[in-house]
Amino acid sequence: MRVHVLWFPDWPLRAALGTAPPHPPTALVRAGVVSACTDSARAHGVRVGQRKRQAQSSLPSLRILPHDETADERAFLPVLRLIEAHAPGVHLLRPGLAALRSRGISRYHDGEVGAAAALVRMLADAGFGDVRIGVGDGMFTAELAARAARPGGDGAEPWAVIPPGSSREFLAPLPLHVLGEPDLADLLRRLGVSTLGEFAALDALSVRSRFGEHGARLHDLASGADSRPLTPRPPDPQLAREVQFETPLGQSDQIAFAVRQTADAVLLALADVSAVCTEVRIDLTDDDGAVFSRSWLHPTCFDAGDLVDRVRWQLETIVDDAPDDAAHAFRGIVGVRLAPVAVDDAAHHQPGLFGSGTDERLHHAVSRVQTLLGHRGVSTAAMAGGRMLADRQVLTPWGERPLVQRDPSQPWPGSLPDPLPTEVYTPMRPVRVSGAMGAEIRIDERGALSTPPALIEDSEVVGWAGPWPVHEHRWDAERARSGHRFQLLDAGHRAWLVFHSSGGWWAEGRYR
Repeated sequence: MRVHVLWFPDWPLRAALGTAPPHPPTALVRAGVVSACTDSARAHGVRVGQRKRQAQSSLPSLRILPHDETADERAFLPVLRLIEAHAPGVHLLRPGLAALRSRGISRYHDGEVGAAAALVRMLADAGFGDVRIGVGDGMFTAELAARAARPGGDGAEPWAVIPPGSSREFLAPLPLHVLGEPDLADLLRRLGVSTLGEFAALDALSVRSRFGEHGARLHDLASGADSRPLTPRPPDPQLAREVQFETPLGQSDQIAFAVRQTADAVLLALADVSAVCTEVRIDLTDDDGAVFSRSWLHPTCFDAGDLVDRVRWQLETIVDDAPDDAAHAFRGIVGVRLAPVAVDDAAHHQPGLFGSGTDERLHHAVSRVQTLLGHRGVSTAAMAGGRMLADRQVLTPWGERPLVQRDPSQPWPGSLPDPLPTEVYTPMRPVRVSGAMGAEIRIDERGALSTPPALIEDSEVVGWAGPWPVHEHRWDAERARSGHRFQLLDAGHRAWLVFHSSGGWWAEGRYR
């Protein structure tokens, strides 16, 4: 599949500074690391991946700005609309990088070179004269071709066209770091492989057995066999709708009645593009100009009644959460905005043969309970990675996507194996554990006990196992944890999971 890839160099800097290059020495920093820098900064030794202090030591006058990825996306949307106006079906790879199928635009402009020239002229007229275009068999090859385009005074054009079937020859001399996998590149260099051509020359079965499916995928890319499908970016219709009230409305029934037509308008706009809404953001503006926003999810898709219900529930939440001394200041809502956040193809949400199932009714009931109890009144649980039981559970308010920051599939040495306690104490609660006759239990550096556990909460210990050491975050004074775990069985046949640290005992969970 022939592809045109459009690359806008240093797009995050263009989005942050709001002007076309050249730029003064500037670097964007995320988490203390340089994520982008201008050509003028690179000329003084500043590089992507450097620590902030290291970059400033290379150039003390360097301008430092925070990297806002959402700003990159917002600034790139007008560019996508401009490209779509001349070549429909643009695919967003990331802010500053977009792709097009070559066939349609090349036939219209009498060839791939003519299409690239037309795109460059159109974007230059709009103020984006720094664009680079690459054409190749697949997005990987075309992107590297765009980065290889070097226009200058010698007559070179801001595009590079790799002839069909020549991807492997073009990629062969390139270094391994263009794959974007530094760990694999370092390993291959230690094995004597330094270019994509040398990597592609390795046996495909050997690469798959050594590096798995991901390594086999990278091997295909190095060989010029990029099979990623190019999914066109759909047009960006203005799906959001809003309604303004001449006088503030304070009754939820009044507002629900007033927004019914607005909800219908949202669904009609979605129907025009054969889509349905699975997540919506509702903005309520009161008479003082304050905006109350919340996103609502749906297990299938919203209809007009669902949208009206969410408006009513959100309004009731605002009134209930208002402090008593400020309740008199709330006189009503002057505006409601319904903005679809996530949409899906309508073909995926056709009703079943026997009507809707129980999931939709369940979502409706639970959402109503959540409105009465508060945003975190109803939560769903998800598994996360960690060593302590409290770290392995993530509670997410109903209607929100769970955000699991610790991958549960990782090994997590020191974590408790199955079966896990059925009751988890969050936070861990203090518990009394002692040896015979109330003797204190001490644990030395080698894990040896001064005396075995005999009592827990004044109940005799009839069986125990452990200790198992847990040491983590030693470099962080606030998060550091060091101690030993035990499993204890008391005379009432209750099994406990306890944690000993700094001379104290805490109950982490209990088996039932």
